[in-house]
Amino acid sequence: MKKLAIIFLLYSTSLFAQSTGKPFPLHQKYFRGTIKPNHITQSQLDNTVKTFYTQWKARFIKHTPGKAEDFVWFENKDKKQCVSEGQGYGMIIVALMAGYDAGAKITYDNLFYYVKAHPTGKSKHLMAWAQYSSGKSTDNTSASDGDIDIAYSLLLANKQWGSKGKINYLAEAKAMINAIMQYEINHQTWSVLLSDGIEAESKDYFATRSSDFMPAHFKAFKDATGDARWDKVVNAGYKLFTALEDRYSPDAGLIPDFIVNLNKKPKPALPNFLESPYDGLYNYNACRDPWRIGTDYLLTGDKRAKHIADKINRWIRSTTNNDTYNLSAGYTLAGNDIKHRYFEALSFVAPFAVSAMVDSKNQLWLNKVWDYLVAFKLKDYDYYDNSIKLMDMIIVSGNY
Repeated sequence: MKKLAIIFLLYSTSLFAQSTGKPFPLHQKYFRGTIKPNHITQSQLDNTVKTFYTQWKARFIKHTPGKAEDFVWFENKDKKQCVSEGQGYGMIIVALMAGYDAGAKITYDNLFYYVKAHPTGKSKHLMAWAQYSSGKSTDNTSASDGDIDIAYSLLLANKQWGSKGKINYLAEAKAMINAIMQYEINHQTWSVLLSDGIEAESKDYFATRSSDFMPAHFKAFKDATGDARWDKVVNAGYKLFTALEDRYSPDAGLIPDFIVNLNKKPKPALPNFLESPYDGLYNYNACRDPWRIGTDYLLTGDKRAKHIADKINRWIRSTTNNDTYNLSAGYTLAGNDIKHRYFEALSFVAPFAVSAMVDSKNQLWLNKVWDYLVAFKLKDYDYYDNSIKLMDMIIVSGNY
């Protein structure tokens, strides 16, 4: 009898550990006055997300043979199998889709084990920014945005499955958040550093990537750790964005990919500062800004977020004449199309849907952007476009 009781207890504990605290579809209530697409039903929104998630997972979640490790596939571009940015997207997505995806916890844990298997040289709690097809890291430095998303995903995992199993998600989240604060935050400007490899004497110490500013994440980090310094990061970011908009993009409200000179008079980076001739324009990094800023308003109602999103919404609706087919893949800070970039890029389209959610005046535009976004087929785009599309579909459908 005693043996049976022990078996039952172990079985019950296993069931409890596998239960999902916030299963998909979540139908989260966002800040008052915000909107979702209203030309289709909630069930249709949910089902569209489910279908695309199933396709996305089948293509982009890969398993490391012989190890309990999964990674988000970078499709071997430049011989890379994974980058921390993609790992962060994947871990947030999988955690949010638990409930619909019965295997979400196993997949999530394997994604986490891959992170732990590829630390930076500075901290075992941060992830090396990229791995080659062999699985070996390209170098031992991080990409701050990847770590920030991974840390946030651990907070989501704690909400979904608790922290009493093999992985103490909450403890791992706190350790990672503290490492981010130590190694990836500039404690003079309270901006996000490009990497944990940036030292105080580095030329890039007073530079930042605009899309690394994720205020909703930072507020969650403060709640989880009690570290009030995250308030400084949020406040500094909003102050920086507002100043850049006022000076360099008063009409469009756009922020460049990279911002430099943070300790003096912040300004857009010059061409080829780090990645491309468009480093000082609204390009493939800054395209994520409307999503990150819009999400903060949806979750917290921060008026600074709405001010930024409202300006972007007015501009994008005006410059496209409310026609999604006029969207381009890149803009100058004046709001003009970058030449020869007149093609569809989901990483630009999807964030405009999130920013549109902040005000009912954008209802018809939001409906159009949703329809336009979901019509594109997964096979025609890469990991970056498809992952941002899926992340933003989860948000827009009310399930973030």
